[in-house]
Amino acid sequence: MPLDAKIIVLPIFIACYALAISRKVKLAYISTGTLATLILLGIMSWQDTIFQAIQWDVLAVIWGFMMVSFVFSESKMPELIANKILTHIKTEKYALLALCALSAFLSAFMANVAVLFLMAPIAMQMARKLGSPLFRYIVSVGVCANMVTTTTIIADPPALILAAQTGLQPLDFYWFQGKLGLGSITIIGVAAALLVLLFLLKDMTKKIEIEPETITVSKLPGLLFVLGIVVLAIAPQIGVSTGIVGIAVGSAALLLGRKKLKQMLYDFDWNSFIFLASIFGVIYAVTASGLLLDFAQAAVDMGITNPTVMLASVMWLSVGLSTFIDPNAYTVFMIPLCQQLAKLANISAWPLLFGTLVATGSGANILPMGAATNVFACGLLEKQNCLVSTKEYMKIGLPLSVTAVATSNIILWLVWLR
Repeated sequence: MPLDAKIIVLPIFIACYALAISRKVKLAYISTGTLATLILLGIMSWQDTIFQAIQWDVLAVIWGFMMVSFVFSESKMPELIANKILTHIKTEKYALLALCALSAFLSAFMANVAVLFLMAPIAMQMARKLGSPLFRYIVSVGVCANMVTTTTIIADPPALILAAQTGLQPLDFYWFQGKLGLGSITIIGVAAALLVLLFLLKDMTKKIEIEPETITVSKLPGLLFVLGIVVLAIAPQIGVSTGIVGIAVGSAALLLGRKKLKQMLYDFDWNSFIFLASIFGVIYAVTASGLLLDFAQAAVDMGITNPTVMLASVMWLSVGLSTFIDPNAYTVFMIPLCQQLAKLANISAWPLLFGTLVATGSGANILPMGAATNVFACGLLEKQNCLVSTKEYMKIGLPLSVTAVATSNIILWLVWLR
């Protein structure tokens, strides 16, 4: 793109995210308006928008598991799980921590947004039973579901992108070249973040006095949930599109919930969904304009060659950019950049690559707009008439993100650079 295109794209992009962060305008209006403006100005074509920019597979998985979430919540399984947790854990903060840890575990094997929609009904049920505000429950679950994007090779698209472009195998994520791999480092960082979360929840000291209940559940939604996880995990390995899995799982959920089909479609979070679809196009325009390339080249020209400084710079820069840059596009761009930086410093590229992905995944939790999971978490809260404040959200997202990234930064330095 010519220079004048960059001059046009940059202020439009900044205005888009400033409005989104303010949460004073519907997200769908912001992103679709921004995308339409870019198309009308000739910055990008509608053909590129439809066939290259919008990530249909991601949207299909989100739609499918949102449908599963509905039938799962209607199956009485969330009530049963909440009752089991609350009858075994006698303090509210530990109960919520257990729910967040479970969310993090599940997110290592399936789409983060899908985990949010499956765990949100449980969180809502727990909050109602204890008479507690819903905000902390949903935001904590959403952030924890989004912290484990590099725990496994299938945890999130950036992990798959890294593996595809560098040849990493599933077990390499845990022990690689005689050292801790990306997945192991992520797990340690997440564990540290969960300890910080426990500190943040220190005032949630309500004693839980809930008796076990006999709750009759429908087993089919639970089976669909398990089958969806398994198929989503193996789909990339057998050449099946994750989008097809999402559509298949969603269609099965519609069949199971056919008696409440109208409600399923009405309750769907169209605002967040449309925002995400359109923002793919906006990010595509920013990347295609060359703005990110110019920025990265400037960083290379600065001549930073100290490995410790380079690692920290790459990681914390990625934290900042991940709050508003699509992680998939960013990962594709950063892989060759990290390899080039490693050559300049005469070090292995692996710590830079690992650091980038950890920082991008965890850093996306700082702001409500940083990741799709957080966007939908806020959407769920708003549907429950719960006011979402960026400031209040950051009281949870920021310390957890900083802890996870800082811990990983230290481990990468100790294991890979010393």
